[in-house]
Amino acid sequence: MDPYDYVIVGGGTAGCVLANRLSTDPRNSVLLLEAGGKDDWIWIHIPVGLLRCIGNPRTDWCYKTEPDPGMNGRSILYPRGRVLGGSSSINAMLYLRGQARDYDEWARLTGDSGWSWASVLPVFKQSEDHWRGADAFHGAREAAGHAMGHEMRVDRQRVSWEILDAFRDAALESGIAEIEDFNRGDNAGCSHYDVNQRRGVRVNASKAFLRPAKTRKNLTVLTHAQVKRLRLDGRRVLGVEFFRDNEEVFAEARRETLLAAGSIGSPQILQLSGVGPGTLLQQHGLSVVHDLPGAGENLQDHMQVRMVFKIQNALTLNTLANSWWGKVKMGLEYALKRSGPLSMAPSQRGAFVKSDPSQPTPNLQYHVNAMSLDKFGDPLHTFPGFTASVCNLHPTSRGQVHIKSADPRAYPAIKLNSFSTSEDQRIAIQSLRLTRRIVTGTESMKKYSPEEYLPGARFQSDGELAQAAATLGTTIFHPVGTCKMGRVDDPLAVVDPQLRVRGIERLRVIDASVMPAITSGNTNAPVVMIAEKGARFVLKP
Repeated sequence: MDPYDYVIVGGGTAGCVLANRLSTDPRNSVLLLEAGGKDDWIWIHIPVGLLRCIGNPRTDWCYKTEPDPGMNGRSILYPRGRVLGGSSSINAMLYLRGQARDYDEWARLTGDSGWSWASVLPVFKQSEDHWRGADAFHGAREAAGHAMGHEMRVDRQRVSWEILDAFRDAALESGIAEIEDFNRGDNAGCSHYDVNQRRGVRVNASKAFLRPAKTRKNLTVLTHAQVKRLRLDGRRVLGVEFFRDNEEVFAEARRETLLAAGSIGSPQILQLSGVGPGTLLQQHGLSVVHDLPGAGENLQDHMQVRMVFKIQNALTLNTLANSWWGKVKMGLEYALKRSGPLSMAPSQRGAFVKSDPSQPTPNLQYHVNAMSLDKFGDPLHTFPGFTASVCNLHPTSRGQVHIKSADPRAYPAIKLNSFSTSEDQRIAIQSLRLTRRIVTGTESMKKYSPEEYLPGARFQSDGELAQAAATLGTTIFHPVGTCKMGRVDDPLAVVDPQLRVRGIERLRVIDASVMPAITSGNTNAPVVMIAEKGARFVLKP
């Protein structure tokens, strides 16, 4: 191939932002490589279609985790987007920044105040086209004064459920205040989730950032391009070797190569290229170019426990989806109004609370939805039911992503090590007890006669509840941290605060893997912010 100034590996959220920002200057030639296909399948854009996209090789890598002792030895599906837009094409669409404390902690861990809340808030606003309009906390397209910027639409959800309003009232009765906005740095309270949609249609990163740039002559996008490895001359990256149409191709990067393959893909590509834990690389017959111990370590994710309740006297998605008239009603409402259940994110109402008063900020997040099933991929229950999932926002358990083979097409080993610390087990127990108090111990819920279906009222002692968490626990699919940024004296830091890979020239990692600590909420919005900052670093080193 002809050489490019910049080669971006991964057409997911970060890759789409980078492709847009770097190609704004027509003097820059940019190549974007995506292993999956185009985001032109209808079910990507109908919000409820994520149920068809997750676990589908057309749009999902369909990773599986290693058997996890903390989850009773279970191996679980670990979705990651394999399509333009990446995981923003198959995720829950929830727009959440986290807490101001998260970014101030990043600043401390990296020694760089540029990652503080005060510094990143304007970067969030740069991309955001918020339904509330522009203000001190939000950006909006109409306030920009020009066509560029403010691409990521943030909208209200277009469906409501009586049972979720009752949960709000029950939360209030339990001392959890109702708030208007989760995204002002302090998310304590209960509210509806904002979503990356425009009038009931998903807005993924490809639609927001890549499509506006697709006519630029200096941007080339290649799909079905599976990366083999980085090509290096010593410790200097020359470009990317990849497979396309059963051929091996090399793309030269004259200035920089940017890894944006996510918390699973980026450490895997580093390791396949000889950059990573030396012992691991040698086990698979790879030459060690640079012994970088942290590449693939520090995996963090939000582990959730899904509690399911049978109810009476209220409509849920279970009822509608299990009847022909309900399906017709939902289809017509979406076709005519782009509203109703087909427009909904998996979670419509949420809450951020403390598991106990000693916590400095909320450390639990609720995803509450008017539907229920035994596990993801199973059919909806035939009875009216709703789900209150609760996750630990600040887990102390850490996992790893390690290659299992020198073959780039072989999936890596994803070890979550869920609930592997006594702290995480304790918080899981507290979260189950709190959920019971909200749902079965308040006047607001009595009308609906809630009956605990999962895990079941028979689980009462701390030991029994810990076992329930191990049986029901899963993730919300927020992997971060496997190429974390940090200070020069941090032995596990993979990138510096400007996202440059330590010890390697002309290479950056710009995606969720650089987070030194997971944010207090869903992770897509923070990835957009990271990519915005990463583009600035590249253009103004």
